[in-house]
Amino acid sequence: MANILLVDDERVARTLYGDFLVSVGHQVTAAASAEEALAALAAAKFDLILTDLRLPEVDGMHLLQATKTTYPDIPVIVITAVDKVWPALHAIKIGASDYLIKPIMPEILSHAVERALTQRVLLTENAGLRQHVSLLEAGQRLAATLDRGAMLEAAAHAYRTIAGADAVAIFSLSEGMPTLAHVAGVAAPHSDSFVRTTVPVVQVELRSPKRSHRPVTIAGSGYPFTHFFPSPDADDKAARGQLGAVLTFYEGRPRQTAIETASYLTSHLALGFKNLDKFTKAEGMAYVDDLTKLRNRRYLELIIERELTNASISGTPFAILFLDLDHFKRINDAHGHSVGSRVLVEVGRVIATTLRANDTVVRWGGDEYLMLLRRARSEDGWKVAERIRCEIAEHSFLSRDGLNLRITACIGIASFPENAMDKSRLIDCADRAMYCAKRGTRNATYSAGDAGEIGSSAAEAEGEAPKAHSLEFQNP
Repeated sequence: MANILLVDDERVARTLYGDFLVSVGHQVTAAASAEEALAALAAAKFDLILTDLRLPEVDGMHLLQATKTTYPDIPVIVITAVDKVWPALHAIKIGASDYLIKPIMPEILSHAVERALTQRVLLTENAGLRQHVSLLEAGQRLAATLDRGAMLEAAAHAYRTIAGADAVAIFSLSEGMPTLAHVAGVAAPHSDSFVRTTVPVVQVELRSPKRSHRPVTIAGSGYPFTHFFPSPDADDKAARGQLGAVLTFYEGRPRQTAIETASYLTSHLALGFKNLDKFTKAEGMAYVDDLTKLRNRRYLELIIERELTNASISGTPFAILFLDLDHFKRINDAHGHSVGSRVLVEVGRVIATTLRANDTVVRWGGDEYLMLLRRARSEDGWKVAERIRCEIAEHSFLSRDGLNLRITACIGIASFPENAMDKSRLIDCADRAMYCAKRGTRNATYSAGDAGEIGSSAAEAEGEAPKAHSLEFQNP
C-alpha cells in the first residue's frame, strides 16, 4: 500500500513495528539512525516516515527538520517516551503529522499511519486542484485582459510560476515578422544577446509547415531545454496573426505537465490578443464620426483630459479652435441633406490637410468642428485658425460633381493656460469666441485672449469692417 521509512535505534522496536506494518500490506525500510534515514531518503521514494525522537548522534528532531526542508510532501509521525511528550508537541509545530507515545499498540499505530497517508492523499489532491484552478484562472485572465502590457506581464508570470519555466520570451507578429514583445527571467546584461539568438530561431520556426509546440535548440541562450509554442496553431485560420510565438526556457528537462500547461497558456494568450484586437477596433470605432470618419466628440474630450494632465506637468501650452460653418442650412435647403453631408466630409478633409501631423481635428456635431493644437499658444492658434478659415473660404466644394459650392466659417480660439485651466472652460471659451464672430461679420476668427492682444479677422468681401478684435472672459 505505502512505502514507509521506519527509524528507531532499538532493534526490538524496529522489528515489532516493521513486522506489523508489513502484515497490513505496507513496504517497510528500517533505519537505526538519522544518517541511515537520510541516505535511504536520497535513494528511494517514501510515502511516510515513522521516527523515534531519541536517536544516537543526530536526534529525530533534526531528521524531521531535514525532511521537511528537502521532502516537504512526506508526512512524518514521531515517537516519544511517556516522559518526553513536550518534544513531540514541538515536533508537531515544526511539521510532524502526529506523535505516538511508547509503547504503541498495533491498533493505534495502524490508525495513525492510515490517517497520515489519507491526509497526504488529500493534500496532494488539493495541491493538484489548486494547480488546475490557478491554471484556469490564469487562462481566463489572459483571455479577458484588455491592456496589452498587463496581458504580457500576466502571461510571463503564469509561464514561470505555473508552467515552471525559468525564462520566457513572447513574440508578436508585425507585418509577418516576429518582434520580441516581452521577456522575463533574463538578466538585463544578457538581454541583447538573448534577442539576437532567439529572434532568428523564431523566424525559422514560424515558417515551418509543422507549427506545433516542440523542443528547439537555441545556441547561446544559456538554457539547455527550450520549447517553441506557435500561436495560434497552423490550422486556426480565424485567429492566425494575433500572436507570433512563445518560447519557454528550462535549465533542466521540463516535465510533460509543464509543456501541456504552457501550451494551454499559449492558446489563451492568443485568444486574449484576439479579444484585445477586437476591443481596440471597437473602441476605435466608438471614437470615429460615422459621416466624416474624423474623430468624434468623445475622443476630443478624452485627449483634452490627457493633454491637460501632460501640460500640468510639463507646462506646455496648447490651443483649442472651435469652428462653425456659416449659413450651412442654406446648402441643405437648396441642394438637399445628401449634398450637405458630402460638404461636411469635404470640410473635414480641408481642415485635416491644413493641420500639423500632431494636431487633432474632430467633428463636434452638425457643422461644428473642434481642433486641438499641441504646443501652441494663442498667437500660434490664431495663425492656424486663419489659415483654415481662408482655405475653406477659397475652396470650391463638390467641384467634381459640377456644384462648385462656396462656404465660409467662423472660428473661436482658446488656449491653455492663458484662457482656462480645465476642459469645460477651454471649450466654452472657444465656443463663445466663435459666436462673437457669428454675431459680427461671420467668416471671421476671434480669440478669447485678453483685450487688445489678438483681434478678429474677417473677409473683406462682405464689405464690413471687422468687429471687436478680442474677447476677455472672466471666470465665474
